[in-house]
Amino acid sequence: MGLFILRRLGVMLLTALCLTFIVFFLTNLYPNLEKLAKNQGNFRMSDEAVASWLGDRGFTDNTFVKYGRWLGVAPGWVNEDEDGTVTGQCFAPDTPEDERDTFCGVVQGDWGTSLTFKDDVSSLIATRLGATGKLMGFVLLIMVPMSLMVGVLAGMREGSGLDRSLSTFSISTTATPEYVSGVIFIALLASSKFGVSPLLAEWGWIEGKTLFKGSATQAVDDATFANFTLPVLTIALYGMGYIARMTRASMTEVMTAQYIRTARLKGVSFGNIVIKHALRNALIAPFTVIMLQIPWLLNGVVIVETLFNYKGFGWLLVQAASTNDIELLLAVSVVSVIVVLITQLISDIGYVFLNPRIRIS
Repeated sequence: MGLFILRRLGVMLLTALCLTFIVFFLTNLYPNLEKLAKNQGNFRMSDEAVASWLGDRGFTDNTFVKYGRWLGVAPGWVNEDEDGTVTGQCFAPDTPEDERDTFCGVVQGDWGTSLTFKDDVSSLIATRLGATGKLMGFVLLIMVPMSLMVGVLAGMREGSGLDRSLSTFSISTTATPEYVSGVIFIALLASSKFGVSPLLAEWGWIEGKTLFKGSATQAVDDATFANFTLPVLTIALYGMGYIARMTRASMTEVMTAQYIRTARLKGVSFGNIVIKHALRNALIAPFTVIMLQIPWLLNGVVIVETLFNYKGFGWLLVQAASTNDIELLLAVSVVSVIVVLITQLISDIGYVFLNPRIRIS
């Protein structure tokens, strides 16, 4: 197991380097750099002014050199103005010469500065990732148990009315895009003129004008039942159907296995057959799907966070892409890659505990 984990960690490191280089290359294409220069300077800048702005900041150097600087394994760029002012990637203009750092990058823990937010990239990532992590946690607490319960109940009685009803519900939730279900929830539950909120307010069942809030901006710092329910419910319903259908298919296959038939012939109760014999083997395939939901939640919440104005990781990704903030885009990409690779590693290790035969092979 230890050797397996070490090999996987080596592959993960190589994969992360390759993927980040691809993202670095694409974000550093000249049209993107030109847009960046005009966003930071003036949209009416001439081509010569753009080239001068990019050259002074090392953007026109070789791609591999720039990638090495970003990683922190190559010296940062240094530029001296005509008046003798020295600026550099790794130090402030007023830093004494003997205190200037030569290397600054990811290896040194320096992710750069966001040109859009004028703040340290690492602090921005930590803050917004924490907000999305809170959202993901509540979504998983609702989505995973509910989807497993729906899948197990449907798989236990294949072909029954309960199976058909639950399967239809699962397909409907997955087939409905998040921006559609989110708008429906806002119209029905967060509108003071339409839906159920006006009726509940008229009957005196709620104190305010609406049952829930259509904006989750305040939920970043102070999540409440009113401002956090709709985004959580929107994401949970969309992801629930896929896990439920996978669980149902796996449960249906396990219930027809020979050892299940043997248990029935021995007189074991149906409940014990499901819980003690079938459920563990039926969870192997859904376990992979559940682990894959974590990267999807991290990057797939863009629509929901934008719809409910929840300023999390997805919202930060939209802001970085729209303003062509290269340093921030690279940091977001690295975090996304790391999360995907770690979840895959956890998924592989989890197989061993769910199915000991995988350990033997």
